[in-house]
Amino acid sequence: MFLHYFRNYSELQIMNRFLLSVFFLFLGTLSFAQVITGVVLDQESREPVDFASVFFNGTFVGTTTNEQGNFELDISKYANRPLTISAIAYSSSTINNFSPGRQHQVLLVRKLFDIEEVTVSTKSLVRKRRANMRIFKNEFIGLSSNARKCHILNEDDISFNYASDRDTLRAYATAPIIIQNLSLGYIISYHLERFEYERKTKTMLFTGSIIFKRDLADDEKSMLLYERRRANAYLGSCQHFFRALWADSLSESEFMVSSHRSGSQLSYGDIVYQDMQGIKFLRYHENLTIEYYSKLSNISFLEGRVLFHQDGYFDPISIIWTGEMSRQRIADFLPYEYILSQ
Repeated sequence: MFLHYFRNYSELQIMNRFLLSVFFLFLGTLSFAQVITGVVLDQESREPVDFASVFFNGTFVGTTTNEQGNFELDISKYANRPLTISAIAYSSSTINNFSPGRQHQVLLVRKLFDIEEVTVSTKSLVRKRRANMRIFKNEFIGLSSNARKCHILNEDDISFNYASDRDTLRAYATAPIIIQNLSLGYIISYHLERFEYERKTKTMLFTGSIIFKRDLADDEKSMLLYERRRANAYLGSCQHFFRALWADSLSESEFMVSSHRSGSQLSYGDIVYQDMQGIKFLRYHENLTIEYYSKLSNISFLEGRVLFHQDGYFDPISIIWTGEMSRQRIADFLPYEYILSQ
């Protein structure tokens, strides 16, 4: 009966080979896909946390939990990268050790906001909030040309401390901060964990995680419009530096690394350690100075070594930046998927 559908035996052979190749292609796809599953729960009540964000910081790769708190995510591209879990009213958490075939359980701790119950209605408080928001945007979004075309779409979700500790401005976000970057062509979501600005010293610290939600370059015309600005943001950035360092192409990329104390120029072998698994770390016994076309940046080590990857990812809690690279803010961030056009 089956042979009835083929004109001759050779045609049957061709069909069999086609089906066989499709089968092996399917097996190959399965072998490369690394899908993990898990459930996100409230640490105290053990109730599921729905609509929690599960994502790789600085990328487009992410998902959300369903009503039962369950999630499923393909981690193939970033299998050796921490996975961030964040939800409204909770402190973010990370998974560092995960594997396909295992059900991961993530417990989130409810976030306590240390802010006063203040209703911003009087003229004085309206003015104060406007001033606080201006400082927040300047420090968080930045002051670059890209920052001028960035817009926070949900400013009402951002609050500030008003009565206590007036020397330190603290910002709190009750929901992810949605930012439309019309200069680089992205819509991003930032999960703010901490923002502090010391008014006297004019020093700032903010921590959190970012996921890129949408690329606005959805046609050839808009791609050409954004690409020049993206290239300008990339060249000389932290991401550019670590990609060049991984490839041992610092000089070709116009970077020069030297000892901050002695000023002696350092080579790839002086500052990079690679373990048996091929994982690379930046390390040196003192601070480093990075020069890019006469623009200077400095790295201070908080830990003995700094993990970094081929796409420019690095462990941000291991170092402190000062100088040119430290001026880069949210408006200048690019996803790790970004590739510089030649």
